[in-house]
Amino acid sequence: MVRCFLTVVAFLFAVHPLSADDVSESQFTLDKDAYLVGSTVVQDKAGVDDLFMAGNTVRSNQDISGSLHLAGRKIFSAGAVGGDAYVAGFDVSLTGKVAGDVTASGYYVTIGEVGGDLRVSGSNVTLSGPVSGYALISGDDVTIEGIVKGDLRLSAKDVEFSENARVDGTLILYEEEAGDLRLPAGLVPEDRIERRNIAELSEGAADLQLWDWRTALVELVEWVLIITVIAALLASFAPNKLGDLRRNILARPSRSLLFGFLTLSALAGAAIVLMVTGFGVGLLLGLISLIVALLAAFAGYVVGAYAVGVWLLMLLRKREPDNFAVRVAAAVIGVLVVALIAMTPVLGWLFVMFVALVGAGSITILLFRPTFFSAP
Repeated sequence: MVRCFLTVVAFLFAVHPLSADDVSESQFTLDKDAYLVGSTVVQDKAGVDDLFMAGNTVRSNQDISGSLHLAGRKIFSAGAVGGDAYVAGFDVSLTGKVAGDVTASGYYVTIGEVGGDLRVSGSNVTLSGPVSGYALISGDDVTIEGIVKGDLRLSAKDVEFSENARVDGTLILYEEEAGDLRLPAGLVPEDRIERRNIAELSEGAADLQLWDWRTALVELVEWVLIITVIAALLASFAPNKLGDLRRNILARPSRSLLFGFLTLSALAGAAIVLMVTGFGVGLLLGLISLIVALLAAFAGYVVGAYAVGVWLLMLLRKREPDNFAVRVAAAVIGVLVVALIAMTPVLGWLFVMFVALVGAGSITILLFRPTFFSAP
C-alpha cells in the first residue's frame, strides 16, 4: 500500500512544468528503494531495490533487484530488473532483461527479454527478446523478433515476424477479417492458430469483467462495514467529540465546507511547493504533507457520512443520538446513503467531495477554533 501510494505521488507531482532544457533532478531513498523525479532523470547507482522515476526524459542504466516503475515522455531502461516492470510514456525502450512481468504502454515501444508475462500496447511495438510466459500485444505496427514460450494474443494492423520468431503456445489473432495477417512458415503449427474477429472479447477480458453487480455489491458492503467500524470506534471512545463534529456540520455546513476547502488546499499546496524545491528534505516533507491531506480527507469523509446519517435519523426520531447503538445505526445509514449517491454519474463524486470537505472543515474548527468567519 505504501509503495503504491508513493508511486502515485511521484508520478503526479514529479512531472511539474519544467522547460525542456532543465536537467534538474530531485531524489530520495527509503531503505533501498529509490525515487527520482525531474525533467531529465538518470539512475546510475548500484544496489537499488525498487525504482520509481518520472520526468520528461527518464533513463535507468543500472541493474535493480526489485520492481521498476517509470513514467515520462522518453524512457530508456538498459539495466536488468529483478522483479516486474511497469512503464508508460511516448517513446519507451526497455532493453534490459526483466525477470518478472512487463506492463508497458506508449507510442513507440521496444521490449527486450521478459522472464514472466508481457502486456504491451502502442502504435509501433517491437518485441526483440524472448518471453517466458504469455504475451498480450496490441498495436498498429508490430514487429516480433523473439520467441514467445506461452500463448500470444495479438491485435495489429500490420505485423512482421523475423526468421527467429516463434510461438510455442497458441497464437490467437484478432483481425478485421479472417486472414488479414500473413504468417510465415515455421512460426507456429497451423493447429495452434486461432483467428478471431477483433470485435470479440478475449477470454481473459471476459473473465475480468469490467463491472459486475455482485462484485459491486460486495465492495459496497465491505466499504460500509469499514467506515462503520471506524465511526463506531469514535462513538465508543469519543462520543462527545464526535457529537461536536456532527453539530458543527449540521448547524453551519457552509462554514465547515469553507474550512475544509482551506485545510485540504493548504495541505496539498504545501506538498507541491515542498516537492518542487528539489531538496531531499523538501520531498520528504512534501510527502508527509500529502499523506496528512489524504488522511484529513478520509477522516472528513467518515465524519461527514456520520453527520448525514444523524441528520436522516433526526428527521425520523426528532432527537439527537443518545446511545451507542443509535450512533452506530447513524453511521451505517450515512455511509450507505453516501456510497449509493456516489454511484450517480457526474454528480456522485461532487457529493462525496462535499461530504469529505465539510467533515474535514468540522475537524479543523474543533481543533483550532478559528474566530474569523465565525459570525452567524
